[in-house]
Amino acid sequence: MEQRSNILKYKHLGIYTQNEHVVYMREDCHVCISEGFEALTRIRVANTTDSIVASLNVINSDILLPHEIGLSDAAAKKLKVFGNETLRVSHLEPIDSLSHVRAKIYNQKLDYTAFNEIITDIVEGDYSNIHLSAFITACAGNRLDVTEISDLTKAMIASGKQLDWNRKIVVDKHCIGGLPGNRTTPIVVAIVAAYGLTMPKTSSRAITSPAGTADTMEVITNVALSSEEIEAVVEKEGGCFVWGGTAQLSPADDMLIKIEKALDIDSEGQLIASVLSKKAAAGSTHVVIDIPVGETAKVRSLATAQQLQEQLENVGNTVGLKVKVVITDGSQPVGRGIGPNLEAIDILSVLRNEERAPKDLKERALFLAGELLELSEEVEKDKGYENATQILESGKAYKKFEAICRAQGRFSRPLKASYSHEIRAGKTGELQRINNRKISKLAKLSGAPQSKSAGILLNVHLNDKIEKGQLLYTLFAESEGELNYALEYYENHDDIIAIE
Repeated sequence: MEQRSNILKYKHLGIYTQNEHVVYMREDCHVCISEGFEALTRIRVANTTDSIVASLNVINSDILLPHEIGLSDAAAKKLKVFGNETLRVSHLEPIDSLSHVRAKIYNQKLDYTAFNEIITDIVEGDYSNIHLSAFITACAGNRLDVTEISDLTKAMIASGKQLDWNRKIVVDKHCIGGLPGNRTTPIVVAIVAAYGLTMPKTSSRAITSPAGTADTMEVITNVALSSEEIEAVVEKEGGCFVWGGTAQLSPADDMLIKIEKALDIDSEGQLIASVLSKKAAAGSTHVVIDIPVGETAKVRSLATAQQLQEQLENVGNTVGLKVKVVITDGSQPVGRGIGPNLEAIDILSVLRNEERAPKDLKERALFLAGELLELSEEVEKDKGYENATQILESGKAYKKFEAICRAQGRFSRPLKASYSHEIRAGKTGELQRINNRKISKLAKLSGAPQSKSAGILLNVHLNDKIEKGQLLYTLFAESEGELNYALEYYENHDDIIAIE
């Protein structure tokens, strides 16, 4: 006979918890009492066809009745629950893969099987955010060797869909990050696709920065495309600019990124696995990876960059990718805009060959596009930059960019925010330093990337001669409260830009 005592009626509550699966029950619910459930207990919730693991939140208000159960939006979507269904709850059986996480906490080496079991359970939603945090932290601080990184990468590739373009050469690029405004990717895709190569670019949203490529491109076009829609766009135009999250390419990566963002951690081993798993899953064969090095960039020393270069190239080789790493200057922001809309404005000005387009963004994009053309072996050595420049300055790149955007559903014009505040120099001198981390923090406090038009418009660069009262940058926000919040940070940090 079916047990009825652990069955409750589902009620929609409309609670957003990102990827976290949460279940809600009354403290006087007969199931809570009889099963001995306490707040934050991990329990299994099932309907007639599926089940999930969720963390219990206990309610002591009338939002639920004693015989009702609620789910977070993420949990309801995973369980495919709608309307007044009944759900069955039970104690959670042990999650075996957590033994591997505990082993890694004590610095034991993991193999492919261990990583595959961990990643499978993460994708299934069996890990709470606490479990995810433990896994991320256990792998941080160079605690994964090259073999472990390769095995983790392979497990992440296997966890989702894998695209196959039936082409010998499929190119991609990635920047390790840490430079505000460094939005070269859309320009590179436009140049390379206009040349005739295939570049299905999937990008992440911001982890620790004021904007990721997906955040910025979302201002101009639709980036949340399914794998089928990606295939259609790339078949038509040769390239795309999409968020990897909806394509189910290395889906564990997107779940880990959300926790890394909350922890403000971007560990080297998981960074490599994250980047290369997405490239391999997207069907890429040749990848250029940019590592900016600077005092306040993500990678701060040449030695660290060279170690990362060796690991990226070695791991890339084990998963079938031809990887070329370039080490670049990471001493200051790139372009003028910092934040989705402002960075989108920069991208369009470069592609349109406007006179006031930021020269540093243009040159960096041309360099990377040239490297990618040469890596593909479709362009002879030392001719990549020249070819890239011709494609950009002829207008072919902009034409291709607009065509890709329209194939993805729209081509919209970015706008600036309603609220702004000018930051001017307090003295005359030479601009000696721009703190990448602090100017990024200031842009984030203004609302970026959630508020698309928030951020910073930078007017100066390193070694500029500065006059007292000269405009250094303008801070933008979508509300007066966000602007004041950012200005409070600015007033307490006088070393964002150093003039001496």
